[in-house]
Amino acid sequence: MTYKVGYFVGSLSSTSINRTLSKALIRLAPDDLEFTEIPIRDLPLYSQDYDDDFPPEARALKEAIAGVQAVLFITPEFNRSIPGALKNALDWSSRPWGQNSLDHVPAGVIGISVGQIGTALAQQSLRGVLSFVNARQMTAPEAYLRWAPGMFGDDGEVLVESTAEVLRNYMAEFREHVVRVLTVLPR
Repeated sequence: MTYKVGYFVGSLSSTSINRTLSKALIRLAPDDLEFTEIPIRDLPLYSQDYDDDFPPEARALKEAIAGVQAVLFITPEFNRSIPGALKNALDWSSRPWGQNSLDHVPAGVIGISVGQIGTALAQQSLRGVLSFVNARQMTAPEAYLRWAPGMFGDDGEVLVESTAEVLRNYMAEFREHVVRVLTVLPR
């Protein structure tokens, strides 16, 4: 069986190290995980004024989530929290009230930054939001990566074997988490 995983890259930057990390994760993932990026760049800012008539970008976001069995959040840390674009996407995903697209969806969280503690605080903030929207989070292993020059090739090839091993193990655990959740809460 193949499991469809939608992934969010929290950074909008074209040179995002988290986008590079997403490529690495996909390369190292078990073969039965199939990935599709869920884009967030073009979403307008969420407002309850849209709840009766979502714009096309927000409808596409909700349809993309409905089309996958699990989600993976790959995010940087901005000002000790999650980037505004990612929070905006989460707000759209969970609205209007009673139509939460992330309810019971298996979810993983990972990120990379240049800071000493990686994306630990961003992940903590993200986990709080994911708890509220009732996503079924993988709580371990956690992965807060610190970027270093020469860590990745442009295509997501991991050039440091110890990093590759961490990411390979993370993705194997993520797959097991997805299987466990979907066994109890099929989508």
